[in-house]
Amino acid sequence: MWALFYKEISGFFSSLTGYIVITVFLAVNGLFIWVFPGSMNVLDSGYANLGALFELSPWIFLFLIPAITMRSFAEEKKSGTIDLLLIRPVSYLQIVIAKFLSALILVLLALLPTIIYYLSVVLLGDPVGNIDHGATWGSYIGLVLLASAYTAIGIFSSTITDNIIVSFLLGVFLCFIAFSGFNYIGNLFPVGGIGNFFIGMGIDEHYKSISRGVIDSRDLVYFISAGTIFILFTNLKLNSKRW
Repeated sequence: MWALFYKEISGFFSSLTGYIVITVFLAVNGLFIWVFPGSMNVLDSGYANLGALFELSPWIFLFLIPAITMRSFAEEKKSGTIDLLLIRPVSYLQIVIAKFLSALILVLLALLPTIIYYLSVVLLGDPVGNIDHGATWGSYIGLVLLASAYTAIGIFSSTITDNIIVSFLLGVFLCFIAFSGFNYIGNLFPVGGIGNFFIGMGIDEHYKSISRGVIDSRDLVYFISAGTIFILFTNLKLNSKRW
């Protein structure tokens, strides 16, 4: 499994994929946080916080993560190498986990340089360090959990088709439904009851909860369950061998 994991990681950086993902993520966030005028600009807002980063990142990841995962199985099927992959002396689940972890590591590598943004805001605070550290680190944890859920969804989407564009579009669609779609459904019902049930099914609600700086076990269980479910769906799809 680890050999496949290292192969996937090296594959990202032997092509332009890894560099493009990291560059696009940092560039878009950096432009809104430091360059473009407006409420998201830290210097214009006058507040020492990274709220803009944690508001923008879920939407940027909504496109970037499916772009990372779209080739995972779709390209293997299109090129005919899927059978060679599946006869390796590892289980299908190990193959899925290896591809999942390699894609997630790439996302985390894109997120890691944003620590510079955090340190910059800490130094810009008046007094220095005047930032809600708990909420900031809670938001980082929430973003990592959100990225893991998106990655699991994207990997699953890649098993549905051998067309990488369709895989990408399906991944974006499913990630959008998981993040924001349940909110729209919940808002169709009166406040409370079934409306809250649907809202609670969405990633956005749990992401916002963790971003307050309080790590609730219910939110952790939600994200772990969401990722596990789509990893198991992917494993079942591979086992079906219906390409």
